Amino acid sequence: MATTIESGNAGAANKKKHLGIPEAIFVEDVDSFMKQPGNDTADAVLRKLDEQYQKYKYMELNLSQKKQRLKSQIPQIKQTLDILKHMQKKKETTEPMNTHFLLADNVYCKASVPPTDKVCLWLGANVMLEYDIDEAESLLEKNLATASKNLDSLEDDLDFLRDQFTTTEVNMARVYNYDVKKRSQDNLLKSSS
Repeated sequence: MATTIESGNAGAANKKKHLGIPEAIFVEDVDSFMKQPGNDTADAVLRKLDEQYQKYKYMELNLSQKKQRLKSQIPQIKQTLDILKHMQKKKETTEPMNTHFLLADNVYCKASVPPTDKVCLWLGANVMLEYDIDEAESLLEKNLATASKNLDSLEDDLDFLRDQFTTTEVNMARVYNYDVKKRSQDNLLKSSS
């Protein structure tokens, strides 16, 4: 009983660790697995396993999209931090900073930016807020750390998900082979009697 509780706790820790992705349990003994309630036929079991496999595929698609978004956000945050550091240096001088900025795709405009200690950051969802340069820098550094941490976590989750694909595929193959073997044995018994 103690091993069941411990393995149950380990399973709960895995689920929390991997964004609620359920762990695919490897079927070691196919005979006893097929005798469990709800596993009446190999076709029914294969349908359940295929459904689980499709859910894993859907999760992989969502996680991959999140990964791509984070991969594009991180360079943008780094670039904005570099600009803020440059503005921090120019803040002490009285000369305006001459620059080009992007108006639209491949359309840039010249600008002369006077020394300032305020910047506006686009936060998304049609929201832009004004910050002191120091506040903006600390906010962006925090966002960069969070995005990097989330990217690492997504990589781990995708690796875990790939393991679940493999386990589910092996289980499907084992159940299919069990069914083929059972049918051939049934056919031998029918032909011998």
